[in-house]
Amino acid sequence: MPRSFKPQLDVNLGVWIKDPRVFMRAIVGVLLAANIAAAVIAFKPFGGSADDLQRERADAGRRLAQLQTRLAETRQLVDKVELARRDGDEFLAKYFTDRRTTYSTIIEELDRTAQAAGLKLRNYNGELNEIEGSDTLQMMSLNTAYEGDYASLEKFINLLDKSPRFLIVDSMQAAPQQNGQTLTITLRLLAFVKETPETAS
Repeated sequence: MPRSFKPQLDVNLGVWIKDPRVFMRAIVGVLLAANIAAAVIAFKPFGGSADDLQRERADAGRRLAQLQTRLAETRQLVDKVELARRDGDEFLAKYFTDRRTTYSTIIEELDRTAQAAGLKLRNYNGELNEIEGSDTLQMMSLNTAYEGDYASLEKFINLLDKSPRFLIVDSMQAAPQQNGQTLTITLRLLAFVKETPETAS
């Protein structure tokens, strides 16, 4: 055998080791195969065992039950909101006066109540004020003055409390006159006024 003869395997192995491109390709191939193996173990793309499927089914059932419970609670909340809106509209319609007729309605109510209680109306004046945050509601401040005795005043307050109008006694002053039997009564009343679209236009 000639002295210069070298086995082909050794020559190719030397070229393979000396050529960095071939060496790096081999390393990248090994790393790629390792990553694919790890991904298969982690994500189980080909389906899990029967126990895994049972656990997933149980988890899905629990999530479905939670979502159904949340949906039922949301429906109850919507029903409560609708009921509150309906009750609020009924309250506004029953106790709040329309702006077009508010002065005549409130004054007529106060005059009728004062006559029933035995008080004499001396004077009144009122003004409307905007309510911050509302486009449809206003507050009427009404200052009134009456004359009468203490029993009439007590009856007047009781009748106001039972009035179908939503009237608030904000302040009250009663001072005796010179004869001592008659009181001069000053009341500041508050009432709420609703403004309908027809009134605004």
